[in-house]
Amino acid sequence: MSDRMPTLFLSHGSPMTALHHSAARDFLEHYAPELPRPKAILIATAHFEARLPFLTADEKPEMIYDFGGFPRPLFEMVYPAPGSPDIAVRASELLRAAGYDAHPVTGRGFDHGTWVPLKLMYPDADIPVVQISVQTQKGSAHHLALGAALQPLRDEGVLIVGSGSLTHNLYELARGGRQLDAPIQDWVKDFAEWIAAKVEAGDAQAIADYRTAAPFARENHPSEEHFLPLPFAMGAGGGAGKRIHSSYDYGILSMDAYRFD
Repeated sequence: MSDRMPTLFLSHGSPMTALHHSAARDFLEHYAPELPRPKAILIATAHFEARLPFLTADEKPEMIYDFGGFPRPLFEMVYPAPGSPDIAVRASELLRAAGYDAHPVTGRGFDHGTWVPLKLMYPDADIPVVQISVQTQKGSAHHLALGAALQPLRDEGVLIVGSGSLTHNLYELARGGRQLDAPIQDWVKDFAEWIAAKVEAGDAQAIADYRTAAPFARENHPSEEHFLPLPFAMGAGGGAGKRIHSSYDYGILSMDAYRFD
């Protein structure tokens, strides 16, 4: 049996996932025992956008509350996991060897794309966490290759995670005033099912071309930052994935999760 770690794509949804009961929250709270225990976690978060691949290298990352208009308990949450400068440097070296201008950086805390899912999965906060930025303007093919360059970390005990949202149209969410259990929109479901079929078939080219090939791609992702952690996780996983969770919040946010072995 291989000791290689899997990779994951997680839909972190609204910050309220940390407070409200939902199918996605229940999944996140109970999935970690299905995984080997990681030595460290490297997470590509949709809320860390930069023109280059930057990797957080603080020993004790602070918190970022990168949202507004939410209940006070969210702003009181902490996730005191340590960072790992060594993993940040190692990942940067792998990326530079593959031709990327990657750099460790300090002074950036955990954003909610990181601390919301990890607080639910690993509440003890005892596993070191490094964040990697997404390069939103470079698209899906770039992130497939970026993830692929980091595959050696899987043999070193590192759990590679992409944290985004399978669908993410906040304009429609705000306009609709929808409740958590609102009816699922067909244009959201059609996109999610197309992605599931392509990921489970290992069709990396389709994922690279999703912007023009997938139904309702631009409606579900007016901007790409929340989708790109999926091709990142797929690239690091090196092949077909398995959908390990499917649910919808507010009828607009597909909360799908994938595992790549």
